[in-house]
Amino acid sequence: MAKCLVLLFLCLVMVSINVANTMNETCVGDISIVLQIDLYKNSCPEAESIIYSWVENAVSQDSRMAASLLRLHFHDCFVNGCDGSVLLDDTEDFTGEKNALPNLNSLRGFEVIDAIKSELESVCPQTVSCADILATAARDSVVISGGPSWEVEMGRKDSLGASKEAATNNIPGPNSTVPMLVAKFQNVGLSFNDMIALSGAHTLGMARCSTFSSRLQGSNGPDIDLDFLQNLQQLCSQTDGNSRLARLDLVSPATFDNQYYINLLSGEGLLPSDQALVTDDYQTRQLVLSYAEDPLAFFEDFKNSMLKMGSLGVLTGTDGQIRGNCRVVN
Repeated sequence: MAKCLVLLFLCLVMVSINVANTMNETCVGDISIVLQIDLYKNSCPEAESIIYSWVENAVSQDSRMAASLLRLHFHDCFVNGCDGSVLLDDTEDFTGEKNALPNLNSLRGFEVIDAIKSELESVCPQTVSCADILATAARDSVVISGGPSWEVEMGRKDSLGASKEAATNNIPGPNSTVPMLVAKFQNVGLSFNDMIALSGAHTLGMARCSTFSSRLQGSNGPDIDLDFLQNLQQLCSQTDGNSRLARLDLVSPATFDNQYYINLLSGEGLLPSDQALVTDDYQTRQLVLSYAEDPLAFFEDFKNSMLKMGSLGVLTGTDGQIRGNCRVVN
């Protein structure tokens, strides 16, 4: 009992002596988990500019890459925390998360992360983790696409393993109902409001016809726009229809804005899980309405929810490592 009290006291002291706007510290049991702004200011001062440069170049060549890099961070954090596990390749004696159903033939952008890591290793070896690269690249993708900026808190270590099972079970699917979405987000420590705000990331990117096939049946009630439905049916009825891509946001597909929420209100949500936010639940509909009317409110809540998500399940100390190659454990 006395030992627990001492550990609790030490943890509280550590929190109190740090400035709130530069450090996010959480006490879990007897472990102090620290994420800090400007962590690499002295050890790798070029880190953020290197990451930004590679992301900017990748997005300039392929605007869809912004959504892909943002999605990598999401899919990483939803599986045992933001620890870079999503980047690990399968080997003969190791199973990663890349072939889990939500990720298979879907996640992309790994080569951009490889390029960033390679340059960082040449400039400041064994300093910047792959998990921190993912968090920063996600922020930069939003900024480059016209969205809000925020100070990324650093200090994550990279995992020593991965979980294909957790990736299969934890990541929300495109046909999720509102209760299913709420449960998946709450399971990792994110709130109802976080779920609505983070869903706004679907203002960027594309989805395969196979992920929204139920939207093509015409049985979605009065809340689906008929012209929108007919265009999707035409696209997905072509040869290899299931693999064809449709934009999540038809109006401004490469711009991070609040158009996603406006689209939902007009019945033009691409994924069933997106349109459900308007059709299936009064509370979610009200938040969608508020973000459709106030883009600055959406930006502020999205930023805060990204910071919250980025601090989930982080590894520190000997629980993790800083990989030299993001695809393999050292």
